[in-house]
Amino acid sequence: MAEKPHLNLIFIGHIDHGKSTTVGRLLYDTKTISEQDMKKIKEDVTKYNRPTFEFAFVMDQLKEERERGITIDIMHRDFQTPKYYFTIIDAPGHRDFVKNMITGASQADCAVLVVSSIDGVQSQTREHAYLAKVLGINQIIVGLNKIDAAGYDKAKYEDAKAKVSELLKSVGYDVTKINFVPYSALQGDNVATKSEKLPWYNGPTLLAALDTFVVPPKPTDKPLRLPIQDVYTIQGFGTVPVGRVESGVMKPGETVVIMPSGVKTEVKSIEMHKQALQKAEPGDNVGFNVKGVDKKDMKRGDVVGPTTSPPTVATEFTAQIVVINHPTAIAPGYTPVFHIHTAQIAATIVEIVEKKDPKTGQTLQKNPEFIKNGDVAIVRVKPSKPVVVEKYSEFAHLGRFAIRDMGQTVAAGVVLDVVKRA
Repeated sequence: MAEKPHLNLIFIGHIDHGKSTTVGRLLYDTKTISEQDMKKIKEDVTKYNRPTFEFAFVMDQLKEERERGITIDIMHRDFQTPKYYFTIIDAPGHRDFVKNMITGASQADCAVLVVSSIDGVQSQTREHAYLAKVLGINQIIVGLNKIDAAGYDKAKYEDAKAKVSELLKSVGYDVTKINFVPYSALQGDNVATKSEKLPWYNGPTLLAALDTFVVPPKPTDKPLRLPIQDVYTIQGFGTVPVGRVESGVMKPGETVVIMPSGVKTEVKSIEMHKQALQKAEPGDNVGFNVKGVDKKDMKRGDVVGPTTSPPTVATEFTAQIVVINHPTAIAPGYTPVFHIHTAQIAATIVEIVEKKDPKTGQTLQKNPEFIKNGDVAIVRVKPSKPVVVEKYSEFAHLGRFAIRDMGQTVAAGVVLDVVKRA
């Protein structure tokens, strides 16, 4: 049987709107998790006394998370639809964990924005929608969850839909191409099968809507770029970095360079889902075994590339940013944390070159003294130490970033130009 095309999917949205429960329900309804697993989960639910959380438990496998009742780290789970093979990147909704969502969103091909049919657009709905757009997720479905709690009422669905549409339009999505799916993750209405309780809705179920996504083109003709997410030492294997190929192709036997350190090494073998690969292409989340390199020689945020076209190490870069959520204003000298691909690095905005009109892209003001929420600006940025940064136009996944400070995302942007390290 030919392998189905693969997509990385992320569930985003406000903390209490039911992302984990939605994911759990999808996995259960597509028979990805067994009755036996489900039975064990139900026992745990009783033990921890959180009855409506049973589907969320599927993703929240850490005991600490269960006791706190929130989703912390990114979990990867796979499931299949009639058309695709999906890897779910579960992004936490809790405020402190947006940085994980950013790492997740930078790997995602498409997203489901989960919004409660009763509560509608909340602060995180807004933040996640902005981030998804800026981080380059162009395909999105809106899941209007908790339609059971809204009494399966068409008016409530229409109201929530209108408000989310307005938000998505303001961020730059074309809402005419987006499916808005009413469903109940808890009851299972309209998740994998149509529900009699929604006679007024004639669109796809959540599962069917996922098959409307398309596989983005794979930039296999570009040089290899693989940002490292983690590095493991595995007995009998040695050092195994893990990450997602963003461009190019990686093959066993080739010599690669790890930047910014410049360490060269040979790729001995590549694995995905416990299977050896003869080549890894864009979109593949892989582990690969490297020769003669110690775990201390590489870390999360480093980028692997060919020796003939090594990843670009920036001493400075120019970017276009949008200020999303800063309590006061951003002025030159500001040094927050930049999340670029899998790297997190303190960097200083050394100059605000110009402020732009977000609707037309025209220059509003040269060298403004500061920028505030809603402003779009061109800035010059100096990282505190060497980091791989690429132009967004050349390597999209390595040229978009989020800026975090005080436990929240204050801005997001894309890299226009890079001053390379000599």
